Amino acid sequence: MRPVRVPLVNYPLMNILIEDAEKLEYLTSSHQWTKNALKGKDFGATGDAWAAAKKEPIGRFNIVGHIPETRQFINLNHGKGKGAESGTDEK
Repeated sequence: MRPVRVPLVNYPLMNILIEDAEKLEYLTSSHQWTKNALKGKDFGATGDAWAAAKKEPIGRFNIVGHIPETRQFINLNHGKGKGAESGTDEK
């Protein structure tokens, strides 16, 4: 089988999810956390997911692309939510 090149960020069947980097759980539409990526809220765009993740009371997070058909994940971005401890990096 020959590989087919497609731009992954625009892949139509990829969901954009917020992943708690420490617990490896995904944010749902009801603001709960689940281990099941299929139940995670699809934000549709990385910018929307980033803005929502920065407001969540979590520490480290990942913005991931999840392709349900192949069960693949693509780490698109990462950061810290408002639950992250401040001042731990600076002394």
